[in-house]
Amino acid sequence: FPLNPKVDWGPAATDVRNAASINGSYDLPFGPNRHFLKSASGPVAFLAGGWTTSAIFAIQTGFPFSPQLGYNPPGNGDSRNPIRPNVNPSFTGNLYPRTVGEWFNPNAFSPPTVTVGATTYGTYGNARRDSLVGPGLTELDFSAVKDTHITERLNLQFRAEFFNIPNHTNFLTPNEVVYSSATQLSPTAGVITATSTTSRQIQFGAKLQF
Repeated sequence: FPLNPKVDWGPAATDVRNAASINGSYDLPFGPNRHFLKSASGPVAFLAGGWTTSAIFAIQTGFPFSPQLGYNPPGNGDSRNPIRPNVNPSFTGNLYPRTVGEWFNPNAFSPPTVTVGATTYGTYGNARRDSLVGPGLTELDFSAVKDTHITERLNLQFRAEFFNIPNHTNFLTPNEVVYSSATQLSPTAGVITATSTTSRQIQFGAKLQF
């Protein structure tokens, strides 16, 4: 609202309140010069020795976003900055059902209107900027690397990498549009249609170093 910039005060779109990333690696104690199977030779030594495992666990809360209107009630023609709805003062339900079909409850908002005499006009809503929070993210990646010395100068490295091992579904921000018109709730308000990460993936690789 150009005449009152304070109504656009709110969290930044990148304001992730909590995030953590934990990673570590471990050389498996098997094979020559290790604690277990140190006297092994031949195929056993070849298969058991030289393994290193690594894992990365990431978790964070969601990104904030603004509830929006699919039409322009003040008629200013500004499509770059969608108008936000009003907060519904009589809403008493659960704001966050947190389902794919309804991440937030659109009934928590109402169309912004102002009545002058007997006429009702569209206006700017009072919902705060980025007042809603989208889905968070949880992911666990794992890798196993084996180094095998074929000769003094020749080394073979084998890698097995596993992304999103639990196959946890991480969702993108839901549809922000609450009302498609002054009287019609958007049928896709709060609906999630995409994921932010891939499903479980496994890849293998080999590298010859000399």
